[in-house]
Amino acid sequence: MVSFKAMVLSLAASAVVAQAQAGQATCGGGSKCPSDSPCCSSYGQCGVGAYCLGGCDPQNSFDLQSCMPAPVCKSADYKMDSLDDIVPNSQYLGNSSQGNWVSSGTPVPYNDDSILLTMAPSTVGTLLSSTHYVWYGKISATMTTSLGAGVVTAFILMSDVKDEIDFEFVGVDLQHAQSNYYFQGITDYDNAANLSASDTHQNVHTYTIDWQPDYVSWAVDGQVLRTKNRNETYNETTGQYHFPQSPSRVQLSLWPAGLQSNGEGTIGWAGGLVNWDNTTAMANGYYYAMVSDVVSLEITNSPFQC
Repeated sequence: MVSFKAMVLSLAASAVVAQAQAGQATCGGGSKCPSDSPCCSSYGQCGVGAYCLGGCDPQNSFDLQSCMPAPVCKSADYKMDSLDDIVPNSQYLGNSSQGNWVSSGTPVPYNDDSILLTMAPSTVGTLLSSTHYVWYGKISATMTTSLGAGVVTAFILMSDVKDEIDFEFVGVDLQHAQSNYYFQGITDYDNAANLSASDTHQNVHTYTIDWQPDYVSWAVDGQVLRTKNRNETYNETTGQYHFPQSPSRVQLSLWPAGLQSNGEGTIGWAGGLVNWDNTTAMANGYYYAMVSDVVSLEITNSPFQC
């Protein structure tokens, strides 16, 4: 399994190269931003303004105060039945009262009760990110996934320091949900496990991440299929628990892992290159996944007060 950071790299690689050629500072891996462009975005670019909003990496910014304070958790049932609650990233200025989701790409209303995440040719798909952060709790998404080689659907929790908890769905395997977690972006493929789920494209399922200070569990339609305890993640070398433990945004995405520009391992994991001529999978000229509901419940034992 490939981390969700592969999507970030896929979205950002060409932009980072272009910005580097233009003289814009890049950041990450211990390389910090300069004081005149202090904020390190999730795409590894230094800047101001939007760079300092959700996804701003405090560890690689100029200092820990560079990023804008994160809006804290908000327990709610988010019905994805229109675009009214979704603000395009080109318009979002950090005011979380504008909406509960920020979008890149093209989300499309569907049947008055859901949203389609779309991925048309020559695009990198759609990403929805919650404007509020959660720090432990039970988060569920009711959804269907896309299908097709190279096409990946994801429901994840992602922190600004790259703690990550995933449900990922590869379009050539519609009988499994892939579960995974990462600590501060450290790649460890032993963290992954497949979970059974019937035809994730045709059938609507509710996927639940129950993230608590001492464990995380993954459930499909209310049945817990995997649990990872924090005490199982201790790393003797670093002297740390490699367990997700920092405030995170909820993210829903559809992205093309099977692009020629991606690494061979990513393409292989995704089942091959995307077929942009797949008329069976591409309704209305795009690949799609459907999301109808996201529920954030029982933020128990959380340092955040909702």
